[in-house]
Amino acid sequence: DTKVDYPADKTIHQLFEEQVERTPDAIAVEFGTERLTYGELNGRANQLARHLAILGVGPEKLVGICVERSVEMVVGLLGILKAGGAYVPLDPAYPSERLRFTLEDAQCSVLLTQQRLVEDGGLKMEDRDLRSSIRNPRYRIVCLHRDWPSISQQRSDSLLSQVVPGNLAYVIYTSGST
Repeated sequence: DTKVDYPADKTIHQLFEEQVERTPDAIAVEFGTERLTYGELNGRANQLARHLAILGVGPEKLVGICVERSVEMVVGLLGILKAGGAYVPLDPAYPSERLRFTLEDAQCSVLLTQQRLVEDGGLKMEDRDLRSSIRNPRYRIVCLHRDWPSISQQRSDSLLSQVVPGNLAYVIYTSGST
């Protein structure tokens, strides 16, 4: 019996920020040898959220996120939510045609990803043919590691958000079998 009541009048990131206040120095996320405390994760997510807001992300705006499992993935998801956006998870292992379809169908304006996926995966340009890549001039591509020096220039304190609990948080594309 793991059911827990939670406040329905708060967003995911507001609940997270309450945990940050309670335990800022506790480990929030760990992947391999990389660890972030709640305070560090909150600060990085706030910086990313401010960066995304500059790119036009806000309530009800969809942001594609195509990253491998990592600490960056958690920063990305939380940053999107803090900016007010809704995330569209994209599996880096999917064929580029499926990734392209999902981004176009969801009408994402920003794609959050990792440089190695742009260089090595289905996100790269192949012979400069836009049809063979999900890269498209309509999408702003933010590579977390590559772009972090400029993202980290943003303030790390919590944002005042226009998001309410009824706003969209994510859109999931399934294989059709569910």
